[in-house]
Amino acid sequence: MLAGIPVIQMSQIKREYRMDVKNDVVVRALRGVDFFAQEGEFVSVMGPSGSGKSTLMNILGCLDKPTSGTYTLDGIETSKSNSDTFAYIRNRKIGFVFQSFNLLARTTALENVELPLFYRQKEKNKSLNKKDRAIAVLNEVGLGDRMDHFPSQLSGGQQQRVAIARAMVNDPAFILADEPTGNLDTGMTLEIMGLFQQLNNKGKTIIMVTHEPELAVYTKRIITLRDGKLVSDKPVLNRRNAADDLVQWNNTHFRDGSCGSW
Repeated sequence: MLAGIPVIQMSQIKREYRMDVKNDVVVRALRGVDFFAQEGEFVSVMGPSGSGKSTLMNILGCLDKPTSGTYTLDGIETSKSNSDTFAYIRNRKIGFVFQSFNLLARTTALENVELPLFYRQKEKNKSLNKKDRAIAVLNEVGLGDRMDHFPSQLSGGQQQRVAIARAMVNDPAFILADEPTGNLDTGMTLEIMGLFQQLNNKGKTIIMVTHEPELAVYTKRIITLRDGKLVSDKPVLNRRNAADDLVQWNNTHFRDGSCGSW
């Protein structure tokens, strides 16, 4: 096990779905997965369709519970948590980033980022200033000059930066990114991967679900699922730097008008 503070500890996670009770038809989506992530890791979750990636992501994100096994997140055992604890965990411990951005169309970038903070209004800590915190994370993702813009006024890459700022605003234990560049072109993809690398270099733990090996090389570790089992867990030995690749891509792209190779 790596040195550091454990953020995620999963032991013998199984998830079964009964599709036909009468005929006792059971789909075993996860078959005893053991997985951990330390503070400051950047992990890719990979595997073919039907491997269990989405099921694992839902359990990691406390959107679903395992049939059996234990999942401890930042010191909280989640497997038997009630709905209120689940809601607390999702709001405070996990920052979600989705492929489709999931921004509210009629609210500004600043208001979108502020939204998770409204769920903390009942806390006794009166020192929390929602606007100041939202401005700080928008500046951190390079959108300090776009905070009054609506999603329709932003590029796809900028919208995803807003979504990442929203994921960060509560200072979660980890960011859970589900195919975060699936709707972006090559240049914007490299921008977002570069941003994730910057955040990870500052200590933020990131778990990214992806089916693209060319994205996984920007992370530090790759776990691979197949048929509901974790079949591989390896460090990335030749990790690429997304900022450098973006410079190379831009040089090629603007020199000859092609999309280049990355």
